[in-house]
Amino acid sequence: MAETLTYRAHAAKLMVLGLPLVGAYVASFAIHTTDVLMLGWYGISELAAATVASSVYFVVYVVGSGFGYAVTPLVAEAVEQGDDVRARRVTRMALWLSALFAVFGLLILWPAKTTMLLIGQTPEVAVLSQDYLRIAAFGMFPALGIQVMRSLLGAWLLTAVQLWITLLALAANAALNWALIFGNFGMPEMGIKGAAVASVVIQMLQFLLLAAYAHAKRPDYAMFQRLWRPDFPAMAQVFRLGVPIGVTGLAESGLFAASSVMMGWIGKIELAAHGIALQLTAMTFMFHLGMSQAATIRAGGQYGRRDEAALRRGGVAAYAVAIGFGALVVAVFLAIPGPLVSLFIDRTDPARDMLLQVGVTLIILSALFQFMDSTQVVALSLLRGVQDTTVPMWLAAISYWGIGVPASYVMAFTWGMGPTGLWLGLTVGLACAALSLGWRFWRVSSHIAPKPGV
Repeated sequence: MAETLTYRAHAAKLMVLGLPLVGAYVASFAIHTTDVLMLGWYGISELAAATVASSVYFVVYVVGSGFGYAVTPLVAEAVEQGDDVRARRVTRMALWLSALFAVFGLLILWPAKTTMLLIGQTPEVAVLSQDYLRIAAFGMFPALGIQVMRSLLGAWLLTAVQLWITLLALAANAALNWALIFGNFGMPEMGIKGAAVASVVIQMLQFLLLAAYAHAKRPDYAMFQRLWRPDFPAMAQVFRLGVPIGVTGLAESGLFAASSVMMGWIGKIELAAHGIALQLTAMTFMFHLGMSQAATIRAGGQYGRRDEAALRRGGVAAYAVAIGFGALVVAVFLAIPGPLVSLFIDRTDPARDMLLQVGVTLIILSALFQFMDSTQVVALSLLRGVQDTTVPMWLAAISYWGIGVPASYVMAFTWGMGPTGLWLGLTVGLACAALSLGWRFWRVSSHIAPKPGV
């Protein structure tokens, strides 16, 4: 049945569905921040090792997470078409692919000391990183399983529970870190290993709670019966959608990693300011992550009905919500850049004034960056909703690496613009992604074939 809603109604439905997801992403971000804070209290070497180790872990994770993200449009379409069997099949096979990828991830992360030495880390940081990753790697499957369950529940329009479970995980993570890193509550003092153990336990807790809730909510799905039986057609479908999503995520995360490397070539103070600016933009980006997931769910349902008009109206609403929030963030960033940067700077640091000057410049530049980043993630999420992931993967990769990285290098070094040029180059790359992916969505959304039999 066609969805005859106004743009405002589409935006309202998107907000109701997406705000709990925003909260869940913010809570997940806070879990990582808690790890950083507590390891910083424990020791500088442990903090440095965990920072670089978690970055490597995330690069591996983001590739495998594509299988979980693929569940959202596939199940949303199946729900609209009343095909519970298909929804069950793709979810099970997403768990299969996540498990297989987790084994691959373990093999990649196990020789972490060698990897860290190859990328120029000190021997002490390399050893500590290996201590962390050889434990944290066993949390790869539950971490990927969390994304599968979140996608399934999201496609069922059950998003509030994800927020509450993530908030529970946040509190449990803080308590476990306090116990295992420092040896409190009668537990052994494990340092960086304690942080890794806590992460694995919390990831398993989240996965089991989400899976238990999904089973309790829809026991008729029999989601976990005969889970050991392979379903190769469904697996191929998840693989076809999931791999491009994972590669796109890898390309984007690699873009920001490359920007940090290049900023390090400019100087230590510039790199520190860059880190502050990225931290602030990452915090605000949690809103766009949650809303983009909601946009995928909504687009997936509209695609399942082959409701072209609703899909396009929903797309306009998603853009409006993203741009509206982006404008709010820009206003805050432009109004108080100095106080925002000061939150991350020690008042007694002798380099404070220079760090504040560079940081304020980057915060102001991030205002423009916000619009480009938010609109490109909206386009990607809408394209996932209509199960179009391969061409967007190439468009994003070319924008990020064929345009963004070279533009950053040329502006920063060839043209001598320094940190300003580097961030302008990132903005150019994201702008190209926003334009090309937006064009792709509007083109695809006007060529949706009717459902068979309609």
